[in-house]
Amino acid sequence: MALTYSKGMPLGTPAPYFSLPATDGQTYTLASFSSAKALVVIFTCNHCPYAIASEDRIISLAEKYKPQGVVFVAINPNDAACYPEDSFENMIVRAKEKAFPFPYLCDESQQVARAYDAACTPDIFVFDRERKLRYNGRIDDNWQFPEHVTRCDLETALDDILAHRELSFSPVSSMGCSIKWKV
Repeated sequence: MALTYSKGMPLGTPAPYFSLPATDGQTYTLASFSSAKALVVIFTCNHCPYAIASEDRIISLAEKYKPQGVVFVAINPNDAACYPEDSFENMIVRAKEKAFPFPYLCDESQQVARAYDAACTPDIFVFDRERKLRYNGRIDDNWQFPEHVTRCDLETALDDILAHRELSFSPVSSMGCSIKWKV
């Protein structure tokens, strides 16, 4: 596992377009989430220990913020030929096992991950109602031990965005396994 940090797409960048198949049998585009007050796009996968460790926290945050109009979407950009655990079939199994309350999309071409300048799993991007990037950073300050978390960065960012405030803290890059790019 190669530890990689998020590159930090510039704040204010418009959300790049996507049209990707999901584990629920539907195809989602950026427009599918047009009514969301905030859109959380998470590049993740099935096999990365960082991504696995964050799943329950992401599920919890998606459920907590759904009533406030925040929509989460997870995108797996990894090369399934080299990492079969990340195949679309295994994504379907994972989404069902974990009961993901958000769409889990497959970026087989990796064009969407490149458009977002995603670097690791998980790599989190939060866009406001106008789909301008407001946050690109970590979930919290302890990826490995949730019981030791002292700073909930993603949650604070969502609170600030929903209140139409500037971020009340300095973002810290997300870290995780490198995206498994096709050669």
